[in-house]
Amino acid sequence: MDVRMSIDASTAARVAKLARIRVEEAALPALADEFNTILGFIEQLGEVDIDGVEPMVSVTPQRLRMRADEVSDGAQADKVLSNAPDAREGFFAVPKVVE
Repeated sequence: MDVRMSIDASTAARVAKLARIRVEEAALPALADEFNTILGFIEQLGEVDIDGVEPMVSVTPQRLRMRADEVSDGAQADKVLSNAPDAREGFFAVPKVVE
């Protein structure tokens, strides 16, 4: 497997810090190896010839049910506002946060 981009232990430590994951110093080389394996798999995907292949959303052919595209107000304002801690004149009422 030819890995063009290589992750070392210091880069793995930085990624772990950015992801807010605590990784012990001794585990960093193994984590870097895992990252390099993942990058190798990604590079293999880039080598696949996909010319003429149609994009799909599922491995099984299916059509999504369509509804009529009609504009409406939802007619549920009372139900929506019933959950609001404070509603006035058909709107959510919120405290002023900018002076």
